[in-house]
Amino acid sequence: DTATAFGCLMSNMWLGEFDCVSPEDFYSVLGKRYPTFSKRTQQDAQEFLICVLNELHETLKTVRVQLKRCVTDAKASRGSVSETSIITQLFEGQLGYDITCLECKATTNRPETFTVLSLPIPSKRACSLQDCLKCFFQQDTLTWNNQIHCSWCGTKQDAAVKGTMTKAPQIIIFHLKRFEWQDKHKGKLSTAISYPLSNLDLSPYGSPLLCKETEYSLCAVVNHSGFLDDGHYTAFCNHSLTKNWYRFDDEQITKIPNSSVQTDTAYLLFY
Repeated sequence: DTATAFGCLMSNMWLGEFDCVSPEDFYSVLGKRYPTFSKRTQQDAQEFLICVLNELHETLKTVRVQLKRCVTDAKASRGSVSETSIITQLFEGQLGYDITCLECKATTNRPETFTVLSLPIPSKRACSLQDCLKCFFQQDTLTWNNQIHCSWCGTKQDAAVKGTMTKAPQIIIFHLKRFEWQDKHKGKLSTAISYPLSNLDLSPYGSPLLCKETEYSLCAVVNHSGFLDDGHYTAFCNHSLTKNWYRFDDEQITKIPNSSVQTDTAYLLFY
């Protein structure tokens, strides 16, 4: 299955017996579950990553049934069912959206889990990862077709929505939204985005209940060079033991200095 193929790939990578390791077997197994990725055409790395995380979660998950004590008849009844896996333990975070009706000012909260945070790019010239985060977490107004149905007013109303991070994952993945619709055609933003290698502080975007340590260090980058349908992916990875950075470009693996980790082609960031 997928988890077995992934486990074999990890073993081969860490055994150090080969100059390079091809993920062919894992790619083949995953391609049977997701035919889109079995095609020999360029696919989106973020979509591929989500499929990999979902597939590993489904294969490795354990189901826990939380029992709730019923006060009225003192019998145990089935409560909520939670599914956990190594994927949720490492990558799952939670957002909380405060939605305020602009007519009656009533506020409701909507929780939402995530494994990959897709960030807008607020400039076409240059910006920072913090600029992208501020843009993502800024208050927005829901109007016209996006109005909410306010249970207090009983009708559709304009609303203000503000998101905060209520649970920070152990490993947080940022997807930089470089592909967008431009004049009825999807194009790529080549904005230079600066991102820190260490001391990324997420506390300004967290709720007061967020007690977890919210400072992160960069551990991997997925780069995309080229255009929408014609491009090339490379990766930078930080060795967890030696702390050295390496560039992975197909079968070419080279050690690189810290100064080379910052690029204008970053597409996915792992902290």
